[in-house]
Amino acid sequence: MKVVALISGGKDSCYNMMQCVADGHEIVALAHMMPKKDEMDSYMYQSVGHEALNLYAEAMGLPLYQQEIEGAPLKQTLDYQQTSGDEVEDLFNLLSKVKNSVDIEAVSVGAIFSDYQRLRVENVCKRLNLEVFSYLWHKNQEKLLQEIITSGVHAIIIKVAALGLEPEVHLGMSLEEIYPHMIAMNKQYGLNICGEGGEFESFTLDCPLFKKRLEIKEKETIIHADNAFAPVGYLKFKKVELCEKK
Repeated sequence: MKVVALISGGKDSCYNMMQCVADGHEIVALAHMMPKKDEMDSYMYQSVGHEALNLYAEAMGLPLYQQEIEGAPLKQTLDYQQTSGDEVEDLFNLLSKVKNSVDIEAVSVGAIFSDYQRLRVENVCKRLNLEVFSYLWHKNQEKLLQEIITSGVHAIIIKVAALGLEPEVHLGMSLEEIYPHMIAMNKQYGLNICGEGGEFESFTLDCPLFKKRLEIKEKETIIHADNAFAPVGYLKFKKVELCEKK
């Protein structure tokens, strides 16, 4: 099938694209929900790292479609019904735009455990007569993170927001570097190893599907909430460039 991949920059959306290709499907376009600011109140979309998402198009040699997030999480019950002004309708508008421009049959989504997100994506895709490919759904998180690492996905931590994670220490770490720490934090505090509870967010700099890799030239650490127990911090990219792969 011809697939449009929903991307946030995170490890999961990139790895799910790889699973689509491995299963014989073709990624023909990329789609990204564009936030208005770095840190926003969204139940659906990753906002940090958005300033470098346009480079994915050239890195993969694919068209990138973007839609600014205008709505808010108005309908917060698990079972979503079409609601004017909800942020889910922005996703409907984005995928409608893609479908009108490119021949697509399915959507790649990197969801792992969030029924809230999955049901909303399924609602949008059903309305557009599109299949949903979620290869990571309900996978064991410890095994999944190890799979992602060994598959050749190179991603770094760009946001932390949980007990046991510190901006000064863990921001910028690769998945390989933070993996043993997340195993320990899972045992100690019950943190989700893949960050599914919002513990951390990642940004992919390279993966086997990229023809070029991303390289961060300038960045800034932003402390969003200086909480003594669980400070929230993220990396803001000032300059990111595409480089030839070694």
